[in-house]
Amino acid sequence: MPIFIDRHELTGITAADAAEAHRKDIAIQDQYGVKFLTYWFDQRRGTVFCLMDAPDAETAQCVHREAHGFVAGEVVEVALSAVEAFLGRIYDPEPAPGQSSAEMDSGHRAILFTDIVGSTAMTSRLGDRMATELVRAHDAVVHRCLEQFSGREVKHTGDGVMATFASIAAAVDCARAIQQEFERYNLGNAEPLHIRIGLDCGEPVEDSNDLFGSTVQLAARLCDAASSDQILVSENIFREYGAADLFTQAKRRRLKGFSKPVLAFRCEWAGAAVNAAQR
Repeated sequence: MPIFIDRHELTGITAADAAEAHRKDIAIQDQYGVKFLTYWFDQRRGTVFCLMDAPDAETAQCVHREAHGFVAGEVVEVALSAVEAFLGRIYDPEPAPGQSSAEMDSGHRAILFTDIVGSTAMTSRLGDRMATELVRAHDAVVHRCLEQFSGREVKHTGDGVMATFASIAAAVDCARAIQQEFERYNLGNAEPLHIRIGLDCGEPVEDSNDLFGSTVQLAARLCDAASSDQILVSENIFREYGAADLFTQAKRRRLKGFSKPVLAFRCEWAGAAVNAAQR
């Protein structure tokens, strides 16, 4: 059967309310041939996202309607592999030892793109073999930083990566650490690597039919718009990070796929070292 993720606007409910609604869904799901796999609850934003295996979106809605009345505003068909890549799980989390229940994940994610500047010219100049080695060097640096800042690679783009973070602070700090690592890398290598990075954050289901659709698109376009050795972040990242002194040169940019100019900020990364344990 298809897999769906839905979005509920439920301002004012508690984590206990969300857990009880999930329990009620599971109690009657067999009557409709539906299996609710897990959910994400964002108390700050008043949103709940449910993941389910169902014959169709309307049948899943029928379970919600009968179980508790909280009908979803949006329902999107998704691939389990994509859900796991972006959100890190496809089943209810197991409580840690000594906990009565696992801490509820909000589902809000930061999306980061890296891109090797001038990769096509690099391949033409150096040949496929040497260019491949430099891409591997890029991957090694990025993967090391992702591991340090609890990032998860969603996919490799050929000359960069797309990654996701549960913490906006960790995503920004990881982006800065990546640029710092490449600055050190370039000091000791005859063939330097220059990277550009784009960042945005958002919810699993927004105003498109793709998982994190508009968030992924904006992060990718900000990466495309960034200059060599630069990090560009969205207004969402700027507001969520909580340290405005890191962000400079706010500018509205015309980006492919966006009808109106988008406000973007340059994130400063040179200078003070980034410490994952500080945030």
